[in-house]
Amino acid sequence: MASELKFLIFGAGAIGTYIGGSLVLAGQSVTFVEREKNVEELKSRGLRLDLTLDERRQTKEAFVIEPRAFTFESSLESALRFGPFDFAIVALKSYDTPALLETMKPFVEKLPPILCLSNGVDNEILIAEIFGKEKVIYGTVTTAVRRRAVGDIVLEKLRGVGIAAGHPLSEKVFDVFNQAFLKCRLYPHAESMKWSKMFTNLVANASSAILNMNARQVLSNKYSYQLEIAMLRECLAVMKAMKLEVVDVPRTPARALAFATKLPLWLSKPIVSRVAGGGRGNKMPSFHIDLYSGRGKSEVEYLNGAVVREGKRLGIPTPVNELLTNALLALTRKEIPPEEFANQPEKLLEKLKTSSS
Repeated sequence: MASELKFLIFGAGAIGTYIGGSLVLAGQSVTFVEREKNVEELKSRGLRLDLTLDERRQTKEAFVIEPRAFTFESSLESALRFGPFDFAIVALKSYDTPALLETMKPFVEKLPPILCLSNGVDNEILIAEIFGKEKVIYGTVTTAVRRRAVGDIVLEKLRGVGIAAGHPLSEKVFDVFNQAFLKCRLYPHAESMKWSKMFTNLVANASSAILNMNARQVLSNKYSYQLEIAMLRECLAVMKAMKLEVVDVPRTPARALAFATKLPLWLSKPIVSRVAGGGRGNKMPSFHIDLYSGRGKSEVEYLNGAVVREGKRLGIPTPVNELLTNALLALTRKEIPPEEFANQPEKLLEKLKTSSS
Protein backbone atom coordinates (compact mmCIF):
# COMPACT_ATOMS: atom_id res chain seq x y z
CA MET A 1 0.00 0.00 0.00
CA ALA A 2 1.09 3.59 -0.68
CA SER A 3 1.64 5.93 2.23
CA GLU A 4 -1.50 7.79 3.24
CA LEU A 5 -2.35 10.83 1.15
CA LYS A 6 -4.96 13.46 1.84
CA PHE A 7 -7.64 13.98 -0.81
CA LEU A 8 -10.16 16.82 -0.94
CA ILE A 9 -13.14 15.82 -3.08
CA PHE A 10 -15.71 18.29 -4.38
CA GLY A 11 -19.03 16.51 -4.75
CA ALA A 12 -20.45 13.28 -3.35
CA GLY A 13 -22.46 12.33 -6.41
CA ALA A 14 -22.11 8.96 -8.12
CA ILE A 15 -18.52 9.46 -9.30
CA GLY A 16 -17.36 11.40 -6.25
CA THR A 17 -18.68 8.71 -3.92
CA TYR A 18 -17.18 5.93 -6.02
CA ILE A 19 -13.74 7.53 -6.23
CA GLY A 20 -13.68 8.84 -2.67
CA GLY A 21 -15.07 5.66 -1.14
CA SER A 22 -12.60 3.52 -3.07
CA LEU A 23 -9.74 5.68 -1.80
CA VAL A 24 -10.96 5.33 1.79
CA LEU A 25 -11.13 1.54 1.37
CA ALA A 26 -7.52 1.68 0.16
CA GLY A 27 -6.40 3.47 3.33
CA GLN A 28 -6.32 7.04 2.03
CA SER A 29 -7.61 10.11 3.88
CA VAL A 30 -10.63 11.73 2.24
CA THR A 31 -12.53 14.93 2.97
CA PHE A 32 -15.66 15.71 0.95
CA VAL A 33 -17.14 19.13 0.27
CA GLU A 34 -20.84 18.54 -0.32
CA ARG A 35 -24.14 20.45 -0.28
CA GLU A 36 -25.26 21.31 3.23
CA LYS A 37 -28.56 19.45 2.87
CA ASN A 38 -26.65 16.18 2.34
CA VAL A 39 -23.88 16.60 4.89
CA GLU A 40 -25.80 15.70 8.04
CA GLU A 41 -27.21 12.56 6.41
CA LEU A 42 -23.77 11.48 5.27
CA LYS A 43 -22.27 12.19 8.67
CA SER A 44 -24.91 10.04 10.34
CA ARG A 45 -24.84 6.93 8.14
CA GLY A 46 -21.62 7.06 6.10
CA LEU A 47 -21.18 5.61 2.61
CA ARG A 48 -22.42 2.43 0.98
CA LEU A 49 -20.58 1.14 -2.09
CA ASP A 50 -21.90 -1.90 -3.92
CA LEU A 51 -18.74 -2.94 -5.78
CA THR A 52 -19.59 -6.63 -6.04
CA LEU A 53 -19.27 -6.44 -9.83
CA ASP A 54 -15.50 -6.03 -9.40
CA GLU A 55 -14.24 -9.60 -8.99
CA ARG A 56 -10.86 -8.37 -7.77
CA ARG A 57 -12.48 -7.27 -4.53
CA GLN A 58 -13.63 -10.83 -3.81
CA THR A 59 -16.82 -9.85 -2.01
CA LYS A 60 -20.53 -10.52 -2.43
CA GLU A 61 -21.51 -7.79 0.02
CA ALA A 62 -21.58 -4.02 -0.36
CA PHE A 63 -18.99 -2.02 1.56
CA VAL A 64 -20.39 0.17 4.32
CA ILE A 65 -17.93 2.87 5.34
CA GLU A 66 -18.56 4.33 8.77
CA PRO A 67 -18.70 8.14 9.09
CA ARG A 68 -15.57 8.19 11.27
CA ALA A 69 -13.52 6.92 8.30
CA PHE A 70 -13.78 10.21 6.37
CA THR A 71 -14.81 13.86 6.72
CA PHE A 72 -17.80 15.69 5.25
CA GLU A 73 -18.06 19.48 5.25
CA SER A 74 -20.54 21.87 3.64
CA SER A 75 -18.01 24.66 3.01
CA LEU A 76 -14.52 24.75 1.59
CA GLU A 77 -13.33 26.98 4.43
CA SER A 78 -14.27 24.39 7.06
CA ALA A 79 -12.91 21.52 4.94
CA LEU A 80 -9.50 23.17 4.68
CA ARG A 81 -9.09 22.80 8.45
CA PHE A 82 -8.36 19.13 7.79
CA GLY A 83 -5.50 19.88 5.39
CA PRO A 84 -3.02 20.45 4.00
CA PHE A 85 -4.15 18.21 1.15
CA ASP A 86 -2.07 16.39 -1.44
CA PHE A 87 -4.77 16.42 -4.15
CA ALA A 88 -8.18 17.89 -4.83
CA ILE A 89 -10.66 16.08 -7.07
CA VAL A 90 -13.50 17.75 -8.96
CA ALA A 91 -16.23 15.29 -9.96
CA LEU A 92 -19.23 17.50 -10.65
CA LYS A 93 -21.58 18.18 -13.52
CA SER A 94 -20.00 20.71 -15.88
CA TYR A 95 -22.80 23.21 -15.27
CA ASP A 96 -21.78 23.31 -11.58
CA THR A 97 -18.14 24.18 -12.32
CA PRO A 98 -18.49 28.00 -12.59
CA ALA A 99 -20.25 28.27 -9.21
CA LEU A 100 -17.70 25.95 -7.60
CA LEU A 101 -14.81 28.04 -8.91
CA GLU A 102 -16.29 31.15 -7.34
CA THR A 103 -16.18 29.45 -3.93
CA MET A 104 -12.59 28.33 -4.57
CA LYS A 105 -11.16 31.71 -5.59
CA PRO A 106 -10.51 33.01 -2.03
CA PHE A 107 -8.50 29.87 -1.22
CA VAL A 108 -6.26 29.55 -4.27
CA GLU A 109 -3.05 29.50 -2.23
CA LYS A 110 -4.35 26.83 0.15
CA LEU A 111 -5.56 24.36 -2.44
CA PRO A 112 -3.43 21.51 -3.84
CA PRO A 113 -3.20 20.37 -7.48
CA ILE A 114 -6.66 19.60 -8.85
CA LEU A 115 -7.59 16.44 -10.72
CA CYS A 116 -10.69 17.12 -12.83
CA LEU A 117 -12.85 14.08 -13.62
CA SER A 118 -15.88 16.00 -14.92
CA ASN A 119 -17.28 15.36 -18.38
CA GLY A 120 -16.76 17.89 -21.14
CA VAL A 121 -13.64 19.64 -22.38
CA ASP A 122 -13.90 23.10 -20.80
CA ASN A 123 -13.62 22.39 -17.07
CA GLU A 124 -9.84 22.07 -16.88
CA ILE A 125 -9.46 25.26 -18.92
CA LEU A 126 -11.69 27.17 -16.49
CA ILE A 127 -9.81 25.78 -13.48
CA ALA A 128 -6.46 26.69 -15.04
CA GLU A 129 -7.58 30.29 -15.51
CA ILE A 130 -7.78 30.62 -11.73
CA PHE A 131 -5.13 28.23 -10.44
CA GLY A 132 -2.68 28.14 -13.34
CA LYS A 133 -2.00 25.24 -15.71
CA GLU A 134 0.61 23.76 -13.38
CA LYS A 135 -2.07 22.94 -10.78
CA VAL A 136 -4.47 21.11 -13.11
CA ILE A 137 -4.43 17.39 -13.90
CA TYR A 138 -6.74 16.23 -16.71
CA GLY A 139 -8.77 13.10 -15.99
CA THR A 140 -11.76 11.14 -17.19
CA VAL A 141 -13.98 8.33 -15.89
CA THR A 142 -15.57 5.71 -18.13
CA THR A 143 -16.77 3.37 -15.37
CA ALA A 144 -20.57 3.42 -15.09
CA VAL A 145 -21.84 4.10 -11.58
CA ARG A 146 -25.45 4.47 -10.45
CA ARG A 147 -26.40 6.60 -7.48
CA ARG A 148 -29.19 4.98 -5.44
CA ALA A 149 -29.26 7.67 -2.76
CA VAL A 150 -26.92 10.20 -1.18
CA GLY A 151 -23.65 8.36 -0.52
CA ASP A 152 -25.08 5.07 -1.81
CA ILE A 153 -23.81 3.85 -5.19
CA VAL A 154 -23.74 0.72 -7.33
CA LEU A 155 -20.94 -0.17 -9.73
CA GLU A 156 -22.66 -1.08 -13.02
CA LYS A 157 -19.82 -1.28 -15.55
CA LEU A 158 -16.17 -1.43 -14.57
CA ARG A 159 -14.14 0.34 -17.24
CA GLY A 160 -11.60 2.64 -15.65
CA VAL A 161 -10.13 6.08 -15.12
CA GLY A 162 -7.87 8.01 -17.49
CA ILE A 163 -5.19 10.38 -16.21
CA ALA A 164 -3.18 12.69 -18.45
CA ALA A 165 0.55 12.13 -18.11
CA GLY A 166 2.96 15.03 -18.01
CA HIS A 167 2.03 16.60 -14.68
CA PRO A 168 4.66 15.99 -11.95
CA LEU A 169 2.02 14.23 -9.85
CA SER A 170 0.28 12.22 -12.59
CA GLU A 171 2.14 9.01 -11.83
CA LYS A 172 1.46 9.32 -8.10
CA VAL A 173 -2.28 9.61 -8.80
CA PHE A 174 -2.00 6.68 -11.20
CA ASP A 175 -0.36 4.47 -8.55
CA VAL A 176 -2.78 5.38 -5.76
CA PHE A 177 -5.86 4.95 -7.97
CA ASN A 178 -4.73 1.52 -9.12
CA GLN A 179 -4.12 0.45 -5.52
CA ALA A 180 -7.74 1.53 -4.92
CA PHE A 181 -8.92 -0.83 -7.72
CA LEU A 182 -9.94 2.10 -9.95
CA LYS A 183 -8.30 0.65 -13.10
CA CYS A 184 -6.29 3.73 -13.96
CA ARG A 185 -4.49 4.38 -17.24
CA LEU A 186 -2.08 7.15 -18.25
CA TYR A 187 -2.53 9.09 -21.50
CA PRO A 188 0.22 11.11 -23.19
CA HIS A 189 -2.08 13.82 -24.59
CA ALA A 190 -4.64 15.41 -22.26
CA GLU A 191 -6.91 17.02 -24.87
CA SER A 192 -7.07 13.92 -27.07
CA MET A 193 -8.16 11.91 -24.02
CA LYS A 194 -10.84 14.42 -22.98
CA TRP A 195 -12.22 14.98 -26.48
CA SER A 196 -12.26 11.24 -27.21
CA LYS A 197 -14.27 10.63 -24.03
CA MET A 198 -16.66 13.44 -24.96
CA PHE A 199 -16.98 11.99 -28.47
CA THR A 200 -18.29 8.73 -27.00
CA ASN A 201 -20.58 10.64 -24.59
CA LEU A 202 -22.35 12.32 -27.49
CA VAL A 203 -23.93 9.12 -28.83
CA ALA A 204 -27.71 9.03 -28.29
CA ASN A 205 -27.44 11.53 -25.46
CA ALA A 206 -28.93 14.85 -26.53
CA SER A 207 -31.27 13.15 -29.00
CA SER A 208 -32.51 10.77 -26.30
CA ALA A 209 -33.59 13.70 -24.14
CA ILE A 210 -35.09 15.71 -26.98
CA LEU A 211 -37.02 12.76 -28.44
CA ASN A 212 -37.80 11.10 -25.09
CA MET A 213 -36.46 7.83 -26.48
CA ASN A 214 -33.87 5.47 -25.02
CA ALA A 215 -30.55 4.89 -26.75
CA ARG A 216 -31.70 1.68 -28.44
CA GLN A 217 -34.74 3.45 -29.90
CA VAL A 218 -32.67 6.41 -31.08
CA LEU A 219 -30.14 4.20 -32.84
CA SER A 220 -32.72 1.89 -34.42
CA ASN A 221 -34.77 4.68 -35.99
CA LYS A 222 -33.57 5.62 -39.48
CA TYR A 223 -34.19 9.36 -39.00
CA SER A 224 -32.55 9.80 -35.62
CA TYR A 225 -29.69 7.51 -36.63
CA GLN A 226 -28.88 9.81 -39.55
CA LEU A 227 -28.66 12.69 -37.09
CA GLU A 228 -26.40 10.71 -34.74
CA ILE A 229 -23.87 9.87 -37.44
CA ALA A 230 -23.88 13.42 -38.82
CA MET A 231 -23.39 14.77 -35.29
CA LEU A 232 -20.43 12.44 -34.67
CA ARG A 233 -18.85 13.33 -38.01
CA GLU A 234 -18.99 17.01 -37.07
CA CYS A 235 -17.18 16.30 -33.81
CA LEU A 236 -14.49 14.32 -35.65
CA ALA A 237 -14.03 17.16 -38.15
CA VAL A 238 -13.49 19.60 -35.29
CA MET A 239 -11.02 17.25 -33.59
CA LYS A 240 -9.11 16.86 -36.85
CA ALA A 241 -8.90 20.63 -37.24
CA MET A 242 -7.59 20.83 -33.66
CA LYS A 243 -5.00 18.16 -34.55
CA LEU A 244 -6.35 15.83 -31.87
CA GLU A 245 -6.12 12.05 -32.17
CA VAL A 246 -9.07 9.80 -31.36
CA VAL A 247 -7.88 7.46 -28.60
CA ASP A 248 -9.57 4.59 -26.80
CA VAL A 249 -10.42 5.76 -23.30
CA PRO A 250 -10.51 2.98 -20.65
CA ARG A 251 -12.36 0.02 -22.15
CA THR A 252 -14.35 2.32 -24.44
CA PRO A 253 -13.58 1.89 -28.16
CA ALA A 254 -13.61 5.48 -29.37
CA ARG A 255 -11.52 4.58 -32.42
CA ALA A 256 -13.99 1.89 -33.50
CA LEU A 257 -16.78 4.41 -33.12
CA ALA A 258 -14.88 6.91 -35.26
CA PHE A 259 -14.27 4.22 -37.89
CA ALA A 260 -17.98 3.34 -37.88
CA THR A 261 -18.92 6.87 -38.94
CA LYS A 262 -17.13 6.24 -42.26
CA LEU A 263 -19.20 3.14 -43.05
CA PRO A 264 -22.59 2.88 -44.76
CA LEU A 265 -25.33 3.54 -42.20
CA TRP A 266 -26.63 -0.03 -42.15
CA LEU A 267 -23.14 -1.41 -41.56
CA SER A 268 -22.21 1.03 -38.82
CA LYS A 269 -25.24 0.44 -36.60
CA PRO A 270 -23.95 -2.62 -34.68
CA ILE A 271 -20.71 -0.85 -33.77
CA VAL A 272 -22.37 2.39 -32.70
CA SER A 273 -25.04 0.51 -30.72
CA ARG A 274 -22.40 -1.53 -28.90
CA VAL A 275 -20.46 1.56 -27.82
CA ALA A 276 -23.59 3.43 -26.73
CA GLY A 277 -25.11 0.54 -24.82
CA GLY A 278 -21.93 -0.69 -23.18
CA GLY A 279 -20.75 2.66 -21.88
CA ARG A 280 -23.83 3.54 -19.84
CA GLY A 281 -24.60 0.30 -18.07
CA ASN A 282 -28.36 0.15 -17.45
CA LYS A 283 -28.90 3.90 -17.13
CA MET A 284 -30.77 6.27 -19.40
CA PRO A 285 -28.40 8.80 -20.99
CA SER A 286 -27.41 11.59 -18.61
CA PHE A 287 -29.04 14.39 -20.61
CA HIS A 288 -32.38 12.58 -20.41
CA ILE A 289 -31.99 12.10 -16.66
CA ASP A 290 -31.22 15.79 -16.16
CA LEU A 291 -34.12 16.98 -18.31
CA TYR A 292 -36.77 14.76 -16.75
CA SER A 293 -35.55 15.28 -13.18
CA GLY A 294 -36.59 18.91 -13.52
CA ARG A 295 -33.15 20.27 -12.54
CA GLY A 296 -33.44 23.10 -15.05
CA LYS A 297 -29.85 22.50 -16.16
CA SER A 298 -28.20 20.53 -18.93
CA GLU A 299 -24.63 19.62 -19.77
CA VAL A 300 -25.46 19.77 -23.48
CA GLU A 301 -23.86 23.21 -23.83
CA TYR A 302 -20.64 21.75 -22.41
CA LEU A 303 -20.57 18.75 -24.79
CA ASN A 304 -22.44 19.32 -28.06
CA GLY A 305 -22.09 23.04 -27.36
CA ALA A 306 -18.32 22.68 -27.09
CA VAL A 307 -18.26 21.13 -30.58
CA VAL A 308 -20.25 24.10 -31.87
CA ARG A 309 -17.97 26.68 -30.22
CA GLU A 310 -14.76 25.09 -31.49
CA GLY A 311 -16.32 24.61 -34.90
CA LYS A 312 -17.11 28.32 -35.15
CA ARG A 313 -13.59 29.21 -34.01
CA LEU A 314 -12.05 26.93 -36.65
CA GLY A 315 -14.54 27.52 -39.44
CA ILE A 316 -16.00 23.98 -39.30
CA PRO A 317 -19.79 23.75 -39.86
CA THR A 318 -21.61 21.96 -37.00
CA PRO A 319 -25.34 22.35 -37.78
CA VAL A 320 -26.44 19.07 -36.14
CA ASN A 321 -24.65 19.76 -32.87
CA GLU A 322 -26.06 23.29 -32.92
CA LEU A 323 -29.59 21.98 -33.50
CA LEU A 324 -29.31 19.46 -30.66
CA THR A 325 -27.81 22.02 -28.29
CA ASN A 326 -30.45 24.65 -28.98
CA ALA A 327 -33.37 22.22 -28.89
CA LEU A 328 -32.34 20.65 -25.59
CA LEU A 329 -31.63 24.01 -23.97
CA ALA A 330 -35.06 25.21 -25.09
CA LEU A 331 -36.64 22.13 -23.49
CA THR A 332 -34.59 22.58 -20.33
CA ARG A 333 -35.66 26.22 -20.02
CA LYS A 334 -39.28 25.26 -20.80
CA GLU A 335 -39.31 27.52 -23.84
CA ILE A 336 -40.90 24.67 -25.80
CA PRO A 337 -43.12 21.86 -24.41
CA PRO A 338 -41.71 18.36 -23.71
CA GLU A 339 -43.88 16.90 -26.46
CA GLU A 340 -42.42 19.23 -29.14
CA PHE A 341 -40.20 16.49 -30.57
CA ALA A 342 -41.15 13.51 -28.38
CA ASN A 343 -41.02 10.30 -30.43
CA GLN A 344 -40.80 12.39 -33.61
CA PRO A 345 -37.26 12.00 -34.98
CA GLU A 346 -38.49 12.83 -38.47
CA LYS A 347 -39.63 16.24 -37.17
CA LEU A 348 -36.22 16.90 -35.65
CA LEU A 349 -34.53 15.94 -38.93
CA GLU A 350 -36.89 18.19 -40.85
CA LYS A 351 -36.01 21.09 -38.55
CA LEU A 352 -32.34 20.53 -39.40
CA LYS A 353 -33.08 20.65 -43.12
CA THR A 354 -35.19 23.80 -42.70
CA SER A 355 -32.61 25.64 -40.60
CA SER A 356 -29.81 24.67 -43.00
CA SER A 357 -31.62 25.81 -46.12
